[in-house]
Amino acid sequence: MSTAGALGTAALAILAVMVITWVISLLVRDASIVDIVWGLGFVVTAWVTRVAVDGYQARQNVLVILTTVWGVRLSLYLARRNLGHGEDYRYQSMRRRAGSSFAVKSLVTVFLLQGAVMWIVSLPVQLGQSSDDKGAFAVFVVVGTFVWAVGMFFETVGDWQLTRFKADPSNAGTVMDRGLWSWTRHPNYFGDFCVWWGIFIVAASAWPGPISVIGPVVMTVMLTRVSGKALLERGLKKRREGYDAYIARTSGFFPRPPRSA
Repeated sequence: MSTAGALGTAALAILAVMVITWVISLLVRDASIVDIVWGLGFVVTAWVTRVAVDGYQARQNVLVILTTVWGVRLSLYLARRNLGHGEDYRYQSMRRRAGSSFAVKSLVTVFLLQGAVMWIVSLPVQLGQSSDDKGAFAVFVVVGTFVWAVGMFFETVGDWQLTRFKADPSNAGTVMDRGLWSWTRHPNYFGDFCVWWGIFIVAASAWPGPISVIGPVVMTVMLTRVSGKALLERGLKKRREGYDAYIARTSGFFPRPPRSA
């Protein structure tokens, strides 16, 4: 299959995942299930591309494994955290504003939009699998896997630390500023950043992998400027006493030792 064919196959797979998720969301009246499916969508994309494309198998296998481990862990974590707690307040607000048009509006602005972002971010997985050229695979896979592993550490440990913190009733309404959260205000987002730059490095070991750099660039912008750090902190400043002081002493993204009070 050609590179264009691989991109088209991935797009159809993502479209199917998001439309099916949308239908289920209407049945259960919970649009926030899209957050749980986010990671699994990348897993489906990786595997569909692996089956459809004849590329350099070692690179294909590494890309599929890295994506699957990341995506399954993320979806399991979000499922455990979110299921049984009702629809997220963001989607409830959208539901109230949209009224009877919510079904169509959510399809376009939530599910299809996230599907489009998923297709762009996953370009390294798609293009990295479409080449049958070995390229500089050995060097790139070592560096890329290391960067990915750093990201998985920050994301997994950060989520675990936050879960333990929230489980203690005495911490209600307070700022999580311990462990990795004392080095960066968003260890989970920094983890995502490293994961996708690591996957890109593996994909970039042969052409056309290098042009998939748009994927991690878009992910970085989303995490730091759009739906990640920027959106979350606007709400936390209002809901968490002492968050401004936390901002003053803690890095906003890239980890570093906390500043003195």
